[in-house]
Amino acid sequence: MPRLALNAISSAAPASGNVSHESRETIIAFSGVGVHYRMGSRREAMKTRVMDTLLGRRVTDEIWALRGLDLTGARGEIIGIIGSNGAGKTTLCRVISGLLRPDEGRVRISGSVSALFSLGTGFRRDLTGRENIFLNGMMLGFKKQELTSMAEEIIEFTGLGDFIDQPLKRYSSGMRSRLGFSIGAMLTPDILVLDEALSTGDLAFSDKAGGKLKELIARSKLVVVVTHNLDFVEKYCSRAIWMEQGGIRDHGAPEDITARYLDHHGVWPKKRRLIQLPATPAFVGGVQVARIERLGIRYPLDNTASDGPEGAVSYPPAGRFRKKEFWALEDVDFTLMEGDILGIIGSNAAGKTTLCRALCGILRPDAGHVSVSGRVTALLTFGAGFQIELSGKDNIYLNGLMLGLTRGQIDGLYAEIVDFSGISPKFIHQPVKHYSAGMRARLGFSIVSIIKPDVFIVDEALNAGDAAFYEKAGTRIQELIKEAKAAVIVSHNIKFIEKICTRAIVLHKGRVMFDGPPEAAVSIYRDRAGDSELFPAGRARF
Repeated sequence: MPRLALNAISSAAPASGNVSHESRETIIAFSGVGVHYRMGSRREAMKTRVMDTLLGRRVTDEIWALRGLDLTGARGEIIGIIGSNGAGKTTLCRVISGLLRPDEGRVRISGSVSALFSLGTGFRRDLTGRENIFLNGMMLGFKKQELTSMAEEIIEFTGLGDFIDQPLKRYSSGMRSRLGFSIGAMLTPDILVLDEALSTGDLAFSDKAGGKLKELIARSKLVVVVTHNLDFVEKYCSRAIWMEQGGIRDHGAPEDITARYLDHHGVWPKKRRLIQLPATPAFVGGVQVARIERLGIRYPLDNTASDGPEGAVSYPPAGRFRKKEFWALEDVDFTLMEGDILGIIGSNAAGKTTLCRALCGILRPDAGHVSVSGRVTALLTFGAGFQIELSGKDNIYLNGLMLGLTRGQIDGLYAEIVDFSGISPKFIHQPVKHYSAGMRARLGFSIVSIIKPDVFIVDEALNAGDAAFYEKAGTRIQELIKEAKAAVIVSHNIKFIEKICTRAIVLHKGRVMFDGPPEAAVSIYRDRAGDSELFPAGRARF
């Protein structure tokens, strides 16, 4: 693949004025950079080596995640990086942030780097949101006193309200996305790297984050954003880079690059931006698959963190132990019928993930009743349930066995799963820790959808997928409903909901605001997108 030096670009309008790219300070410079992974190398964890030994495997193939990459980024730029899953985008971000050292070539970085990888990677699930602010801030070199002065601004930007003092294990993927972005953006590093960090953000927060990036570039030197949200790239980035097979396929003005990218994949033509699939026929049988009656689920908010001496955080606070509860869902009532592809949309913290967990039996109702007929298979956020030290192949077998399949059945389905995922034969033998968020999304969906359950639940699991895989997944869901009883899809991709779903529910602050045609549901959701208060006082009660 030919090397392309990005400092040759002059067609993209910079984020700060009309100063030419060549006249501004170079912040990052890559020259002939290559990064490769090799099974059995020093990069592999002991668990992987032990499994290879026990299974008698000897894999020595090299995979070049990046090869011959030349790149420069200048002060004042917001660079959007797009490309198919496995193109090398996440590896590039890891090199910029210093998490990976290149195997060949040279890298020069000018300034401090703050990197936010998919869905708050690096957070401690057992700690509260507030505690994670302090933990991540101190890891970035800030003092407790500095973090204390910034904490309230960060918390206000997240919109998480009282939930900031709850452990992250209770957060939805969208809530973690809000927290992670708020920490990374508010700490104003010289270089901010966002790798799929906004993939589960709702409409309101996506716009809020875009505005913050433009504000941030006035104080920082450079922002690098990896995303499959092409509208976001066009609206907020000053330059776009299209990566493919570890190199740079094209680069330039965002609208030009996204148009070429879409045209190359033959999906979502520029002027329509709609999935090229026929709308799902609205065939609903008379058989009830699930009944949700006045469902209520609450989380106790007994332990609330507070600032201690010199910015320390105490948990629970001395003398301020309050018994409080938060209702994530309240009086939720609907019926799922055979043939339904039900879309669930709403802002972050509306209760979507909680509802999915109740449907698949992970959470028990505190009020009301949930009854489901048949076997339920759920994919809750991309890569959930994967053992990252094991290979993609090992995870196919592990997850298949956990879903009740025999080894013989998995043997028969294995080739179809790998083929549908689009993950190369070489990479399927690599540990999942080397996979990008998009590759994990592909693999997880491929495993779960091939099982053909009675009720199929997908919660935000496709948000890191690229344009081509979104269309592929849509086709699979339409085919699946012919054999399954019903499907439930949670997504912030409202175009996907309109095209694929036969019906949609709008959740707003824990309640069903609308249940009906997808187009009408999307319209109501858009109207409510400006309401950024996630946790009004009425949802938290003493």
